[in-house]
Amino acid sequence: MRNDTTNPANSPQDRQPITGKSAQRSRISNGSELLPGTDGRSVWARLFRDLCEGLAEHLGGADRMSEPERMTVRRAAALEAELVHLEAKFAECRAAGNAPDAADLDLYSRVTNTQRRVLEAIGANRRPRDVTPDLQSYLAGGNR
Repeated sequence: MRNDTTNPANSPQDRQPITGKSAQRSRISNGSELLPGTDGRSVWARLFRDLCEGLAEHLGGADRMSEPERMTVRRAAALEAELVHLEAKFAECRAAGNAPDAADLDLYSRVTNTQRRVLEAIGANRRPRDVTPDLQSYLAGGNR
């Protein structure tokens, strides 16, 4: 069997396993950036970040989430941020004595339904984090 080292697809980097942490992860996947190319101080970005953190806590903390759970949390948070802004638009419209636009109501209904399905994947049951200390930590801390 011939080892073709001239084929770039056979380089040692390409033969690395997919599991484990890569040294060249994107800023989004390594957690240093939440939204690419945006100012994280906008109302939407702050709401999105807060929602992601809340949902991550619901799942037992960001350090205990799988990658598919992280992706699902991002989708649910983005949908919620959009729904909040639509609700604000409805409130402004009603305060001015007008009825909300039918297209906005239809969009709200569709986004709410999509969000419900995304949240079903996360689950409604909170995953508590085990904070029980091990015996050595308990004894060393003097918590008797």
